[in-house]
Amino acid sequence: MLYLGLLLLIAIAFLLYMWKVAHENNVLHHQLTLQGEQEKVRLFFISDVHLRKINKKMIDRLEGHFDAVIIGGDFADSRTPIARIHENLQLVTSIGPTYFVWGNNDREVGEERLKAILQEHQVQIIVNDAVLLPTKNRFWLSAIEDTTVKEYSFEKAFAKVGEQDLVVFIAHNPGVFAKVRAKFHADLMMGGHLHGGQIRFGPYGVHPNGSYRERDGVMTLVSNGYGTTLVPFRLGAKPQCHIIDIDIDIASK
Repeated sequence: MLYLGLLLLIAIAFLLYMWKVAHENNVLHHQLTLQGEQEKVRLFFISDVHLRKINKKMIDRLEGHFDAVIIGGDFADSRTPIARIHENLQLVTSIGPTYFVWGNNDREVGEERLKAILQEHQVQIIVNDAVLLPTKNRFWLSAIEDTTVKEYSFEKAFAKVGEQDLVVFIAHNPGVFAKVRAKFHADLMMGGHLHGGQIRFGPYGVHPNGSYRERDGVMTLVSNGYGTTLVPFRLGAKPQCHIIDIDIDIASK
């Protein structure tokens, strides 16, 4: 009986630890150097918020203004209270112009309902299209529709982009990145969806852990995401959101 009680205490402590990890506020900083007219561009990327409430103190600690705040899909799902969606949007839109890419769970809120909420907060939705940022360089945010819900088109996402333009490509599911690299030019790719496996045991997980690294010559950010799905626990795959500081210089290679 004593051993059973001890095992129960260990199990409870382990669950509390995983719950604590799942509610951490980790902001990762990344650097990227590109060639073009000299300027600095700052991006903030957050994905897979799901049910979670974004931490106001985390947002308040972010320094400076961002040229683009990018929501990489699954900002909400069927569990998310509408009031929380509004609260989360108020926070992220306070730091810069905000752009939204559909994830596989967002439409559980109701497509038209979520569109109306995003428009109310002046968030621009990018679907099989590219948006030109108001920067010195021709700098595009290119994104496709969610791959699990409706037809998506890489061709439409890159139709406006010139050969010498700078491009950040966003897809909720990073599984499409290899196809994009094979046919189109992008300077940075960003996605989420995988949660880093969410619960990992050492190197083992359902999906790879998140990373920011070069893949086939293209810097690629795959985020663990900020929230959780199914269960509010994480182990070995900490929650993340991201700051990407891009230095553009004519002398860069």
